[in-house]
Amino acid sequence: MYSRVLRFAPSSNGFLHLGHAYSALLNFDMARDLGGRLLLRIEDIDAERCWPEYDSAIHDDLRWLGISWQQPVRRQSEHFADYADAIVELETQGLLYPSFESRRELNALVAERERHGHWPRDPDGIPIYPGRARKLSAAERQRRREAGEPFALRLAMDAALARAGVLTWTETGAGPHGQTGRITAAPQMWGDIVIARKELPTSYHLAAVVDDALQGVTDVVRGQDLFWSTSIHRLLQALLGLPEPTYHHHMLILGKAGRKLSKSTKATGLRELRATGATAFDIRRMVGLGR
Repeated sequence: MYSRVLRFAPSSNGFLHLGHAYSALLNFDMARDLGGRLLLRIEDIDAERCWPEYDSAIHDDLRWLGISWQQPVRRQSEHFADYADAIVELETQGLLYPSFESRRELNALVAERERHGHWPRDPDGIPIYPGRARKLSAAERQRRREAGEPFALRLAMDAALARAGVLTWTETGAGPHGQTGRITAAPQMWGDIVIARKELPTSYHLAAVVDDALQGVTDVVRGQDLFWSTSIHRLLQALLGLPEPTYHHHMLILGKAGRKLSKSTKATGLRELRATGATAFDIRRMVGLGR
């Protein structure tokens, strides 16, 4: 039995780039150095953006880098029932409510509130939920859901915090400002986050914590851009009675403009670098892990 379990969990919505390579190689190296095992998880809950060809390319790129992992590979799209069970648990605790505003309506609500001063943003820079869906009666919520209106299931943050209490996590890496050691979580920074939508049965946050628990992950190693997401993950773990992993947030590989590499900005993919003659060792050297 392995006492330490790590995972690399890319989304199959594009080809891997150098930022992914750094995270995958770091997970692989740390698993080896800890005498643990590495798992591969494909985060493909968004069926419109996640394609089989990207899934296959992820496997090809990781093997080319010399990375191996234990089977089976977990694909989130095959485990919606696990996330549904977690949602039922949160609903049973009275912590979820549906909101029915469209993105356009939410933008208008934020604009209206900002006439009276700055409206708070979450750590990703997105305005926290400005609506009043929590004030809808149970009958009105049910009527609108039965009518087929689009909705998002949101976490009532104040009630969730009252139930969970003060939360912390152990950080063996570093946050964006060098935070390390025992970190106090701050889920309230995110407001009433979306847990699921009518058309998408889970959020990234819920799926990640459920998967980590079911896969026995002990060490979550990922980029600093997800540092404050750990606050939400610790809250969900506490509410669902799930174990707390150790977290290690690593630096990001930045592009020429000083911004993190992203599939959405068409960052150069590993397959393109390989086509130009780059080797796996070249990639290690490029991300600062050459050995």
